[in-house]
Amino acid sequence: MTTILTTDHPAWHEAEDGARTRAVRAGAGVWAITLDRKGLHMDCVHGEEDEKPALAITDPAHLPDAIPAALREGLNDLGATQRLKNPWLWDAITTAILRQVVRAEQARKLYRKWCASYGTTVKGPHGTLAVAPTPEQVLELTDDQFADIGAKFHRGALQAAATNYQSHVLHWYRMDADDLAAALVSVPRVGPWTAAAAACDYTGDFSIYPHDDLAVRTWAARIAPAYPWPDKKDKGFGPLWTGWAGTDRTALHTLTLSTLTWGSHARADLEDPCGT
Repeated sequence: MTTILTTDHPAWHEAEDGARTRAVRAGAGVWAITLDRKGLHMDCVHGEEDEKPALAITDPAHLPDAIPAALREGLNDLGATQRLKNPWLWDAITTAILRQVVRAEQARKLYRKWCASYGTTVKGPHGTLAVAPTPEQVLELTDDQFADIGAKFHRGALQAAATNYQSHVLHWYRMDADDLAAALVSVPRVGPWTAAAAACDYTGDFSIYPHDDLAVRTWAARIAPAYPWPDKKDKGFGPLWTGWAGTDRTALHTLTLSTLTWGSHARADLEDPCGT
């Protein structure tokens, strides 16, 4: 089966020839990541090649045995998937904060404007790409600069996160997904959803993703429409979803990330329903 790349992160752009590309900061370098007809390419385009970005892999063989047959069939059709682990924890935190309150498409536009306006721009194989401003740069931005790109609401959370990141980053880097999510909740205006989303993005472990998230519920219902899913006002979706995997974290990771991957590909044909 063909390996599919998850392109849920708002940094991914689609080139005119259909290639997908994004820039990431890894260690002392900025890398251009490109998926085209020839495969996945990673090229350091700025700084040093001291830390190469890594991938998180999912295999449908690890899906929970208890999931509905239609859901399994849809995710089996997707096949093996891979997702770029965000090598820069600060970007993972920034991305999750910018997803607060707004719908996914709005967050995607805001993130790209944020990076292009105040971050670092580089030349990739398909044009100019940008990575997020550093914590130091964020703390130097004025209120008007946040407002100019539509991030006035997110200013307090981004500045608080930048301050805490500078103080705790060396400790945070050594944490697993569970502990990292728990630590990030201590940052003002970073709640459980934002903390878990950032930890998943950075570690590649989606067993801790907020499983009753609108994106998961929506795409699961699109894959298996005949299944009697709990109503969106019903609190039963999360326990149902995690219960299928039981204590098997690999199964829960596979189920959740595969479903989100299915959705990231379905967006080309369907209205994007995902909010935070």
